[in-house]
Amino acid sequence: MTLEGQLNRRHLLQQFGGGMGMLSAASLLATNGDLAAADALSATGTHFPPKAKRVIHLFMNGGPFGADLFDPKPALLKYEGQKPTGADLLTERPTGGLLASPFRFSNHGESGLPVSELLPHLSQHVDDMCVLNSLHADNPNHGPALLQMNNGTITPTRPSMGAWFLYGLGTENENLPGYIVLCPGRPVRFSILWNSAFLPSAYQGTYINHSKMDPEKMVPHLRNLQWDAISQRRQLDLLQQLNVNHRELRPDDSALDARIAAMETAYKMQFQGSEAFDLALETKSTRETYGTGNFANGCLLARRLVERGVRFVQVYYGDGQPWDTHSNHNESVKKLCKEIDQPIAALLGDLKQRGLLEETLVVWGGEFGRTPTSENGNGRDHNHHGFTMWLAGGGVKGGMTYGETDEFGFKAATNKVHVHDLHATILHLLGLDHERLTFRHAGRDFRLTDVYGNVVRDIIA
Repeated sequence: MTLEGQLNRRHLLQQFGGGMGMLSAASLLATNGDLAAADALSATGTHFPPKAKRVIHLFMNGGPFGADLFDPKPALLKYEGQKPTGADLLTERPTGGLLASPFRFSNHGESGLPVSELLPHLSQHVDDMCVLNSLHADNPNHGPALLQMNNGTITPTRPSMGAWFLYGLGTENENLPGYIVLCPGRPVRFSILWNSAFLPSAYQGTYINHSKMDPEKMVPHLRNLQWDAISQRRQLDLLQQLNVNHRELRPDDSALDARIAAMETAYKMQFQGSEAFDLALETKSTRETYGTGNFANGCLLARRLVERGVRFVQVYYGDGQPWDTHSNHNESVKKLCKEIDQPIAALLGDLKQRGLLEETLVVWGGEFGRTPTSENGNGRDHNHHGFTMWLAGGGVKGGMTYGETDEFGFKAATNKVHVHDLHATILHLLGLDHERLTFRHAGRDFRLTDVYGNVVRDIIA
């Protein structure tokens, strides 16, 4: 092989070295004595019939403020500038008195759910949405909170939820990675949020920088310019046999299995990847429905990927924490909402029109929320005590809210939903029992929800 050919294959392996989910779920479960035997599971590897087959996670990294969007709090205006009992909770930084949200709410859909004027397009889809107004987490700092929302714990050595999904379910398309993360830029510090940790490395997420929409720029070295497909296939078959022989002497090295799977996926990606990531194949009207910008393109890519059997797609709003509005909150939120409103509405409508929403769970939210009290007079600090997320499709009841925060939107008050409960519920919708989906490591059984979590059954259709 020429040096250029070697580099071409190496770059593809680096790009698609994880997230394949190449082994069937049944064979994976059979290798782990802590899980039910493979013959006790359905063909899909689930513990019971699933309501959802795939997940799209729209991640508003930085933390939106629920009272701006789905959780109106008129008491903020009544007590603005004051700090009554209940508005004095500790957060990461000192805050002052209550700061009212200036955005008007109105009721929408047959369900009459309240939605802010900031989301005119999304408000048309509330009858498909279940708004959770009582989320809470354990830490007000971005790092631990990002880890808990994505990996189930603030400890930075645990598998991401996408890795757990693939471990339990496998993938529906072996020509594409089973777990894809779309985030513009180069968010190197985020990579731990889609890692596989001690799970086999084949289950880590595959990161795609979709800031440039040409598939060959989005996926570097997608084509092999030195070898045709037949020559590559012959060469790969030889390499795979050599790798299998090498692996037989090292049966406990999961990294070798991942490397073998990665080479196969890298080869197949040259053909299906070009098509899957090419938004130019969409009609003009579809592109206009989603709108423009990185987040809009990410939403449209997410639909194309789940349509092709990708199990889990995360769409990060952007690099860093763009929803982290410590100052100039109101103006920042207007811009942020304008950029997500049309694309998310288009995604929900598109999935529904194609018959995909019923089996695709869409999850929206950040790692925490923001305080109803002010920081710097016009900003809001991190708030892990109570915040809003929503789910749509995938077996959840639409047109409903679940749980409440207190009168100021500061702390979850009724029907509280911890992040562990959220993860348990998502796994349940995928047909997986969060207490049975375990992996033995370092002398103990690990799971996404650690030793916690309760399925929120009231929101399941």
